[in-house]
Amino acid sequence: MTRPPTPGRTPTRPGHGLGAVSVIVVLVALTALSAAVLRLGQQTRSVTQQDVLGSRASLAARTGIEWGLYQALKGSWTACSSASQTLNMAALDGGELRVTVSCDMRSYNEGESAPGVPRVVRLYTVDAVACNSSGAGVACPDATAATRSGYVERRRQAQAEN
Repeated sequence: MTRPPTPGRTPTRPGHGLGAVSVIVVLVALTALSAAVLRLGQQTRSVTQQDVLGSRASLAARTGIEWGLYQALKGSWTACSSASQTLNMAALDGGELRVTVSCDMRSYNEGESAPGVPRVVRLYTVDAVACNSSGAGVACPDATAATRSGYVERRRQAQAEN
């Protein structure tokens, strides 16, 4: 049995305005979801850029090792005790990579090459540090650039004897 409406009052409908509230809740949820997806995409891009820079730095360090070994064994560093040089790799990779190559040589007597004549063996240690330093002529590792975002550094070391 329904009651007749009270004079001066309009009848109320249950659930009036519930649709607007649910639309606002759905919009807020979609906005939060899209912001999360956008942030994840930016982080992925940043990580990918760091990976590429790290790979380039690793290859630059390897190039520095090969250059240093050539200089020690065939070039001008035959007595490379504490020799060091910084190479600018920007022309090769289009970035800011530099490689600091250093060499150290130690001589050892190892047996005899002829009776009474010691056989001298030279052991070369070549160390290459590659980094994306921004300063011209700055050697790697660059302590001032290491605090900034996006800095990468790779080190390689090789030994050879002559």
